[in-house]
Amino acid sequence: MVYTFDSMLGESAVMRAVFDRIDQLARTDLTVLILGETGTGKELVARSLHGRSARGAGPFVALNCAALPSTLLESELFGFEKGSFTGAHAAHAGHIERAHGGTLFLDEIGEMPLAAQSKLLRVLQERRVQRLGGQRERSVDVRFLAATHQDLHGQVEAGGFRRDLYHRLDEVQIRLPPLRQRDADIEIIAQAVTARLARERGTPLELSIDGLEALRRHPWPGNVRELENTLRRAATLTPAATLTAAGLDAAGLGASGGGGRTLAEILRAAEENAVRSCLRRHRGDVAAAAAELGLEIGRLRQIMQAQGIESD
Repeated sequence: MVYTFDSMLGESAVMRAVFDRIDQLARTDLTVLILGETGTGKELVARSLHGRSARGAGPFVALNCAALPSTLLESELFGFEKGSFTGAHAAHAGHIERAHGGTLFLDEIGEMPLAAQSKLLRVLQERRVQRLGGQRERSVDVRFLAATHQDLHGQVEAGGFRRDLYHRLDEVQIRLPPLRQRDADIEIIAQAVTARLARERGTPLELSIDGLEALRRHPWPGNVRELENTLRRAATLTPAATLTAAGLDAAGLGASGGGGRTLAEILRAAEENAVRSCLRRHRGDVAAAAAELGLEIGRLRQIMQAQGIESD
């Protein structure tokens, strides 16, 4: 049965667990750290947490920390007073103030410069914000959500991210599985996207059996975002009513994941990346990594040996 949770789709066990987690945490005001690879839908999770919370009628403000240079990031996040720097012709409320009474979502938090991290930590501790160039502090009532595709704990150990800020943000986590770990959802998502594209272009559009099989075989390094973009390209490039495997390949399905590699090579690389990342998160604990990956410990050790991966 297709299960819809806000704007997310899935019937796999791993996604149902994510949906249950969102429903549980939406009732709290905890700061949530949303983890997952690029394209897994971290902002959708943040919007769902906000929409299902008591703050749902308030503002949802999102800021991508990787999209702005450090100086502009601080002025957008904390705001500034008139004359505080060249070009500051009028006072400007930052994203934190604009999220008062609602939720602030900080995407790609791992890209935030250390100087801004220090100021954000103070806001999280005191719930007060001071604009750049200003003297007065303003009280703010904001729920903070943050997301990253990076190994934030590894950044802390390397000195690239403040340990105290990490623990402030990491009150509770939601970890999104990559699409390759939720095979049962690929067809569901693909059919929903195809139906939406048919409505947009105003002509019938469906996936062929071999087209669906091609989608299932692909490792999806770009996850749901890559799946949606691939289908959109294919629908744009073909006037036909059916998206076939050949049409998907013409739209870049084969090239987007492999760069000329065979499917076996692509899958081997994806497997290695998944195992290495999981072991890093669990600091080399093979048993914990096996549990997260849904593998027997012996099977994980076989994969590690074949891939030349050391537990440390």
